[in-house]
Amino acid sequence: LTWYRKAADQGWAAAQYNLGMMYEEGLGVEQNYVEALIWYRKAAEQGHAAAQYDLGMMHEEGVRVEQSYVEALTWFRKAADQGHAAAQNNLGMMHHNGLGVEQNDAEALTWYRKAADQGCVAAQNSLGYLYKEGGLGVEQSYAKALTWFHKAADQGCAAAQHSLGMMHEKGMGVEQNHIEALTWYRKAADQGCAAAQYKLDWMYEEGLEVEQNQAADQGHVLAQDQLGRMHQNGLRVEQ
Repeated sequence: LTWYRKAADQGWAAAQYNLGMMYEEGLGVEQNYVEALIWYRKAAEQGHAAAQYDLGMMHEEGVRVEQSYVEALTWFRKAADQGHAAAQNNLGMMHHNGLGVEQNDAEALTWYRKAADQGCVAAQNSLGYLYKEGGLGVEQSYAKALTWFHKAADQGCAAAQHSLGMMHEKGMGVEQNHIEALTWYRKAADQGCAAAQYKLDWMYEEGLEVEQNQAADQGHVLAQDQLGRMHQNGLRVEQ
């Protein structure tokens, strides 16, 4: 901390960023978001991409500063223009949801793609969703959706794994295949995805071998309702 502060006081951006991070996380010093904000801003104003991203996050979440999507957008864009993948993903999210900017799925697609091409899992999953649903300025494409869901799923993204299960179950852009759907639902369910656990539970009711109570144990309302009806009607369970 001492040497970081010496370097930071001399204007070294990387040290200023590290000081900000230490104050934000309480590493070797009492946690202090105000100090974190001060040092992140000093580094960000010198063009430090990670500091710009973290400053954007603090404005987005309103951490010891007035919450402002517009201010967050400004700092995310500065970091994104330097190739910061997480900032690019956040810009995509903000354009997709119209946070601090007019909603624009085409612009969201551009930023998601930049982040996804760098391996950002969240962006890959979001691209899959945009292509699956289509939207403002984005033509629906199940083939492209499958491609991006696969990239995210292969990195362990439970949401993408669930989406792949659904697309195989319903034959969206791919031949309907319940076995393949089951495989992806199980991968997502094993990570605690309640929606995937509910699907496994439903498949069990249809005669496939899956754990019946897994989704209900996690509090999934639809699964609990289904199990209640199964108990009431004596379907595959003891009344």
